Amino acid sequence: DYTDIADADIIIEAVFEDMDLKKQIFARLEEICKPGAILATNTSSLDINEIAASTGRPDDVIGTHFFSPANIMKLMENVRGQKTSAEVIATVMRLSKTINKVGTMVGVCDGFVGNRMLYAYRTQAEFLLEEGALPHQIDKVIYDFGFPMGPFAMGDLAGLDVGYQVRQHRRKTRPPTDRYSSIPDRIVEMGRFGQNNNKGWYLYEDGSRNPQPDPEIEKLITGISAELGIVRRNISDEEILERCMFALINEGAKILGENIASRPSDIDLIWTYGYGFPPGRGGPMFYADSIGIETIFNALKKLHDQHGEMLKPAPLLEELVRSGKSFADLQN
Repeated sequence: DYTDIADADIIIEAVFEDMDLKKQIFARLEEICKPGAILATNTSSLDINEIAASTGRPDDVIGTHFFSPANIMKLMENVRGQKTSAEVIATVMRLSKTINKVGTMVGVCDGFVGNRMLYAYRTQAEFLLEEGALPHQIDKVIYDFGFPMGPFAMGDLAGLDVGYQVRQHRRKTRPPTDRYSSIPDRIVEMGRFGQNNNKGWYLYEDGSRNPQPDPEIEKLITGISAELGIVRRNISDEEILERCMFALINEGAKILGENIASRPSDIDLIWTYGYGFPPGRGGPMFYADSIGIETIFNALKKLHDQHGEMLKPAPLLEELVRSGKSFADLQN
């Protein structure tokens, strides 16, 4: 019963990603919870400001995005709204330490920092499927780079239906001219949800988490390429790594330029503790510095010419190249 939490100091809502449901819950929390209670949401992508506006105390509302499984994953991506008070921000950052999490504070945008960058990275992986690659090839490249698993195996582990819900929400605002891969949606619509029901991008034997390539998925992918009029080609491991990692870094640069993240090291923490970026490479922004900003900028210019607007270099990258600086120079 809601009255059971009337005296709680902090309440964390963790229902599935449905804005109307979350707003209903927060309107109810406002009625029940004591003055000064922190009203937090575990949303992974929805607008914190819109949720806060459903209450009469938006200064008490904040995002506390935990990563699944929350008893193991260390990251806590905290999200400040436009009206979140300084006291609430400080308290939640302190709470992260109290419960032995690695807390970062970010601003509001679609997907915040982690999932917004994940979307850019995963989108390129999906386009590579349409152009000629297969899931196990891409996953092997990313695994060999140092991630614990590639994007498709990770999707199966997390549950493909979760991403499907987010994409349906995004459909309302996605420009119709943007390139979009329907492959992930078609897989869910086939009743394949990942490890939950032993079939997603891969097949899984009962009781096993070992992914097995599925000819049915290969047939689906090649069929979609044909529908789109794409002549499939051999795609090198080098192209896979460049397209995926440089898209990830580029989105991080956009996020920094928009002040959604305060410093590059915050992005590195999010991706190391929340998404399995190989710690030995220091996080995506540190890794970018190790390659060279100019190298990445020039590669993205070529990729933009070949593959379209999504790979246009971020303004911050161009600024760093022009000034001879790196992401490390942006730490404060």
